[in-house]
Amino acid sequence: MSDLYTRALACIEAREIEEKILLSRQTAEAWRAGQLVLEEYKAPVSLSQAGLPQRLKLVAPRDLPRRSMASRERHAALIHAIGHIEFNAINLAWDAVYRFRGLPSEYYTDWIAVAEEEVYHFELIRAHLNTLGYDYGDFPGHDGLWRAACETEYDVLARMAIIPRVMEARGLDVTPGIMQRLREQGDPQGVAVLEVILRDEIGHVARGSRWFDALCRQRGVDPWQTFQDLIRRHGLGRIRGPFHVDARLSAGFTEQELQHLEQMQWGEINE
Repeated sequence: MSDLYTRALACIEAREIEEKILLSRQTAEAWRAGQLVLEEYKAPVSLSQAGLPQRLKLVAPRDLPRRSMASRERHAALIHAIGHIEFNAINLAWDAVYRFRGLPSEYYTDWIAVAEEEVYHFELIRAHLNTLGYDYGDFPGHDGLWRAACETEYDVLARMAIIPRVMEARGLDVTPGIMQRLREQGDPQGVAVLEVILRDEIGHVARGSRWFDALCRQRGVDPWQTFQDLIRRHGLGRIRGPFHVDARLSAGFTEQELQHLEQMQWGEINE
């Protein structure tokens, strides 16, 4: 039988779009069929960069095209930026599988399911980008998400806090505003794609919340204090609002946590 970790690493390292999609789906199917085992003795290697298409140019965030929709090209650049997030999210989901060993099989089932959904999201975005006359790699991207993955590779608790509960949760907050901009631009197809992504991303953040809470209970630490400590450790400062309250509640945030985040946003609490 094949080793899940080895297969997950192959998914991360795959550079070309079709290869990453195919490997991701094959690995997920093999896991569900009981054809993969967990070889816990294999230590993960540190990856400085995940697989991205060779034609994609990585630049500093400040050098990215401005996310306006003043022209067809700018419109496409915005859609491309969303597609870049989704392609990176495939890598991040597989890294959550590959990186952390000795966890319950349900953990791996959860993040394999997330990887599959991120593949689907990317395909939806890419197809829409194609209708605008562009493809993934036609605009530059940045590697901020992967840097965050590298910075949290030391502990699964940190990963669950920073990636799903900070970065992906921020996506829940901003997506409705992007959808409104697309409506105003006369892009109902783009709105429909983002509706699917928003629905599924609530589930992704919920998985992160569930495993974060479970790990806090296992370690006997306070979830809110731990969340704050990790935010500060990773130099994220205050979590920006406004918050999509309903989406965050559905994704496992408590009302008390949201009140604390609101207070942190304005510097009203320090601990």
